[in-house]
Amino acid sequence: MARRPTSTVGAVSNSAELDVVDAVVVGAGFAGLYALHKFRSQGLSVRVFEAAPEVGGTWYFNRYPGARCDVESVDYCFSFSEELQQEWTWTEKYATQAEILRYMNWVADRLDLRGGITFNTRVTSATLDEQSLRWTVVTDTGETVTARFVVMATGPLSAALTPAFPGLDTFAGEVYHTAHWPHEPVDFTGKRVAVIGTGSSGIQSIPLIAEQAEHLYVFQRTPNFSVPAGNRPLTAEEVAEIKANYAERRRLSWRSGGGSPHIAHPKLTMEVSAEERRAAFERRWDLGGVLFSKTFSDQMIDEAANEEARKFYEEKVRAVIDDPALADLLIPNDHPIGTKRICTDTNYFQTFNRPNVTLVSVRNTPIESIDPTGIATSDTHYDIDALVLATGFDAMTGALDKIDIVGRDGRRLREDWADGPRTYLGLGVDGFPNLFLVSGPGAPAVLANMVLHAEAHIDWIADAIGFLDDHGYAALEATPESVDNWIAECNQRAEATLFPKANSWYMGANVPGKPRVFMLFIGGFAAYLDICAEVAAAGYKGFSLLKGA
Repeated sequence: MARRPTSTVGAVSNSAELDVVDAVVVGAGFAGLYALHKFRSQGLSVRVFEAAPEVGGTWYFNRYPGARCDVESVDYCFSFSEELQQEWTWTEKYATQAEILRYMNWVADRLDLRGGITFNTRVTSATLDEQSLRWTVVTDTGETVTARFVVMATGPLSAALTPAFPGLDTFAGEVYHTAHWPHEPVDFTGKRVAVIGTGSSGIQSIPLIAEQAEHLYVFQRTPNFSVPAGNRPLTAEEVAEIKANYAERRRLSWRSGGGSPHIAHPKLTMEVSAEERRAAFERRWDLGGVLFSKTFSDQMIDEAANEEARKFYEEKVRAVIDDPALADLLIPNDHPIGTKRICTDTNYFQTFNRPNVTLVSVRNTPIESIDPTGIATSDTHYDIDALVLATGFDAMTGALDKIDIVGRDGRRLREDWADGPRTYLGLGVDGFPNLFLVSGPGAPAVLANMVLHAEAHIDWIADAIGFLDDHGYAALEATPESVDNWIAECNQRAEATLFPKANSWYMGANVPGKPRVFMLFIGGFAAYLDICAEVAAAGYKGFSLLKGA
């Protein structure tokens, strides 16, 4: 299908009609695309605003070398349409950014979604009218829209973070951020390159940059656990089998802890023999990636179980690093394995065996400044031609903080969340009726398959809107008590695990001045979905149902 040209007003010619709609959706990633399709299907008028010139969300912007998803491609795609599942064929076990973006563009065309999306446009504010219970949404292009419902499909990893290195703006060479990579290829051949950061984007890009660069300096503050992806092309036979059994694969995913069909070992870590334990770790290691932390169901709860996984991991990593002292720096020792998201790599640790790669421990020799020619640490100066900032995101709340969201009594969401985000189910916020969050704080969010998570949230919101309309209500608003109770439940569940032992971005620890609050529901995807379903079945327990003026 030929792609429609992007536009600033969508495909509807009478712009006056667009000033008043049922729903405004912010973002055209997986959640925004599905929201547009779902809401349209129930007869709602919808406007979607997207800052980028194209669909894709985080997969539009994050096109750094080696960018891939760490959820298997056949699971990281829409499940709501059997036609979509059967028609699209993934080429690799873990899809590249480019293939995911092609898929999302294909879906947008296949479902005729482009006309409902206004591209190159940021939402700058959303303000509640307490009398009408409607929202006024303003964009950076000067457009104003009023809507009954506002759905923030802004993504938990969409606000890029650049640390305030003294002198960064004076550097005379090329500067790239992994979250804002150029669309044209970047060639590092013959150049001295520095990568700052060894989170997921650093770990994925470093091996490829090292293949080009004359010399690569990797500046690491905190080492991360990373498991080989074991990536490979999918065979025609594998694809056929997956498509034939998609229903069961999806059923397992919906009832899982993280939105993928893989099931933990039926016994606890220490209930099996050392041989059986090792065999289970080997199987999960061969599967690849982030799911290593779910080999046994007690790995993230019991320190002894976690230590068994860590010892296996360390043995695997040390086996591929030539220099034991270098391995000491690259293997984390400050947090239990899995309490930060395990990265997924291809030859990351082997890259440090290359003669043209140098690891700089920022913990031992901190970066003091950046100048026109390079980076000065506490003990030396590194002359470089190009700088890559793999410095992550202001996760979960960063994208929302950039929008002036004003609810009851002139309360601003960012002020309301000054001591940490407050939500009920990760979906609603007290004082902000008919404002819905997708995959936000208080939900499993990044602990689950984000595509299925988006579907679950949009389906719940769509059902809630249908309930309001069927029963003559104007709005749904979380009560302060339900928000307080949900925060307490999320904290209680987190405290029963090993997760709070890590200074992770799950807790906002990577952002200076951000409150240290565990921002996720950690009880598992299926358990969370059950809670959301119970709330809806009980007439939206914990929400106030409001009549219009």
